[in-house]
Amino acid sequence: MSGIKILGTGSYKPPGVLTNAMLEDVIETDDAWIVSRTGIRERAIADARETSLSMSLAASRAALAQSGIKAEDIGVVVAATLTGDFLTPSLSCLLQRELGLSTHILPIDINCACSGFVFALKTAHSLLADMPGKAALVLGCEMLTRITDYTDRSTCILFGDGAGAAVIERTEDGVFAFDGGGRGDSELLVCKAQYIGNSPFTDQSRDRQPDGLFMNGPEVFRFALEAAPASIEAALQKAGIASEDVQHFVLHQANGRIIEGIGRRFGIPPEKCYVNIGTTGNTSSASVAIALDELHRSGAIHTGDIVVIAAFGGGLTFASICLAWQ
Repeated sequence: MSGIKILGTGSYKPPGVLTNAMLEDVIETDDAWIVSRTGIRERAIADARETSLSMSLAASRAALAQSGIKAEDIGVVVAATLTGDFLTPSLSCLLQRELGLSTHILPIDINCACSGFVFALKTAHSLLADMPGKAALVLGCEMLTRITDYTDRSTCILFGDGAGAAVIERTEDGVFAFDGGGRGDSELLVCKAQYIGNSPFTDQSRDRQPDGLFMNGPEVFRFALEAAPASIEAALQKAGIASEDVQHFVLHQANGRIIEGIGRRFGIPPEKCYVNIGTTGNTSSASVAIALDELHRSGAIHTGDIVVIAAFGGGLTFASICLAWQ
């Protein structure tokens, strides 16, 4: 079985902070209600000067610096995002330019919402099979405050901004087992595409207002508690690893109660499940990447540790990876 070696990680959380108390000024809510339902007390939010690219560059440069990899050694850039600065050019192409990477890299953007970084890791692992000697930059970045509807009290309490990155190389041995999938749905978790709507050749409305992110919280909650444990179980079975032999679970920071529910399903002791949602909020595809970087930089992960990375979200999508840390 081939594996991956994570050579470096990096993350960026904007310095702006949106607290529960600040939300009380714009919607009918309070700190106790938010904390009891989500585990979130504050979120990092970007100001008007920041962009998806600027946040991605900060996280990528931190990961590259830690990895010791030179620009010419990067053969693949996979960026997971649903809030890029442009429809085109892609975020991965802009990263190639700003980081001074080769023009012969494979730049790929992925939109799998909250599962994006996990899918991006698998994509990079697969692409590197045909690129011996090369490494990949894998990124998750979101500016969810761009698309959050702050009149919707059930969803605007959840989301924050941030970016996380990892530099990886493929190895010919080790443990790397993936499980993932999707259940197409445009009703439960959706943000419609934005268009100008001023064509003189169709009946498009000229004054269409943008739609914000909509989520049916209870149904998405049920989906997460159904899909995530099943996907984690499948990845563990493919790897031949028992859940009790896993040292670290790095789960999508969607909601504190979802993380607790998955923990109960596998009997995970709290110290094995990394949680940062209280101060970061739900950052979609950046969530797992930021959490992995924080855990890595804390010194808690050691060579040989079994790490499970899992996410679930819009699409609807789910993805899990079981790997041995090298």
